[in-house]
Amino acid sequence: MAIAILRNDDRTDSWIRALEAVAPEIPLYDYHQPHPREAIRMVGVWKHPPGSLWEYPNLLGIHGLGAGVDFILEDPDLPEGLPVLRVVDPYLASDMAEYVLAQILSGLRQLPAYTLDQYSNRWNPRPYNRIEDVRVGIMGLGTLGKAVADLLVRTGFDVRGWTARSQPATGYPVFQGPEGRQAFLSESDILVCLLPLTPKTRGILDQSVFDQLPVGARLINVARGPLLNEEDLLEAFRTGQVAQACLDVFSQEPLTNSHPFWNHPGISMTPHVASVSEPESVAAQVIANYRALLGGGPLANEVSRERGY
Repeated sequence: MAIAILRNDDRTDSWIRALEAVAPEIPLYDYHQPHPREAIRMVGVWKHPPGSLWEYPNLLGIHGLGAGVDFILEDPDLPEGLPVLRVVDPYLASDMAEYVLAQILSGLRQLPAYTLDQYSNRWNPRPYNRIEDVRVGIMGLGTLGKAVADLLVRTGFDVRGWTARSQPATGYPVFQGPEGRQAFLSESDILVCLLPLTPKTRGILDQSVFDQLPVGARLINVARGPLLNEEDLLEAFRTGQVAQACLDVFSQEPLTNSHPFWNHPGISMTPHVASVSEPESVAAQVIANYRALLGGGPLANEVSRERGY
């Protein structure tokens, strides 16, 4: 009985080392190396190769190695009946909150524009906003969304949240469902998207959303790239409805060299680095779930296939 790690990046070795440090007695394998597929009881995955899950006839569960699991649920070859699990990294939430705070403060003080000015040898003082001048709306109040909202409130921002149906206890206004979305958007000078990617949320950041924001609003998407309709965002820039955007996630990563976002003066981009799960922080969770799968115990952070998170 063993675990296989299926990742599409260069972090497989670091995950194996972290898991071995917690449970040296459990065999761990890199998907790209020869290994006994019939012995694998759990796979740890991050954007795994299509069809690869069917290579393991005795699989008991699938563990995402990050907060997002949309790529697992969207796999047409996902075996029916197997539990899908995710990690909850305590650092992931604080890292995300700090990233969003940094981007908001940078935008208030016009720092991206000054960076462009520097490249052009331009000396161009600009007006700026203060914390009390803007209202921040958080779309999605899961673990990450609440962490972002809490840090912004402590910093002094006027915050409100929107959820599809939940009503978390907060010290700031929370709007719910389709009936509350227009009021929420109309009060969001800065819109921060932290929604999970599901069939219902795919493309939700579209013209209908941008049109309900205050004119000259700012968008920060740190959730998933396919939540954003890219053409609609470019149109919202053209009309002046959206003035700035900070994007950390994209439908295609990395972007093609010809993508219009690269050279757009209103868009600041980072390469999906707002928050990253560190293997050492969550290895114990993964091992605990592996042991629960073998022993029939309760599983932590199991994903609802129906809800998509």
